[in-house]
Amino acid sequence: MRSGRWATMVCVLGFALAFAPHARAGQGIAVVNEGGIKDKWMLAEGVPLAVPQYPTQFARRHDTVCIGLGYLLNPDGTTSDFALVKAWSSAGTNEPEEGYWGSFAESAANALRQWRFKPRPEVAQAQPVYTIATFVFGGAGAANGYRGRCAVPKLAARLRELRASKDSRTTILDRLDLEDVAATNAADTRRPMN
Repeated sequence: MRSGRWATMVCVLGFALAFAPHARAGQGIAVVNEGGIKDKWMLAEGVPLAVPQYPTQFARRHDTVCIGLGYLLNPDGTTSDFALVKAWSSAGTNEPEEGYWGSFAESAANALRQWRFKPRPEVAQAQPVYTIATFVFGGAGAANGYRGRCAVPKLAARLRELRASKDSRTTILDRLDLEDVAATNAADTRRPMN
């Protein structure tokens, strides 16, 4: 999918979600910081975490890029509703070429689309949750050093900022519970995913 099709997909998704019913505070989809799903979710057996590929159309640039991609973890363990929440590049924060950010976001979304989770055994009924994954492209072995440039330590706060700016990439925000997430985001025990 080319970056133009990615932008079209985001716009169509945005239009569709703009007319979805709005959730009242406390009744929307829970929002948790990166890694915060581990108390209720685990990786599905036999499904490796796919890794995004560096977009070939920008390989000649040799930029190091990281993105924070928001996604919805559905009750069936699949992922959807991808949104570029934060991005950084060694080329600067402005888009150096048309389709640049969209291509990296698309690559990350294609990887995330393959991820599969299952509820932990103690979870009686799986509930959807919105979270984020951070990806680094390039950087030859220094991924952790670059990862912090686009990590989002307070996802709900960042999503509120995007909602206030009327950012069209994140129309799912109308379905999320962004008001009462402090307790969820504070509960960050370091239990591994599987």
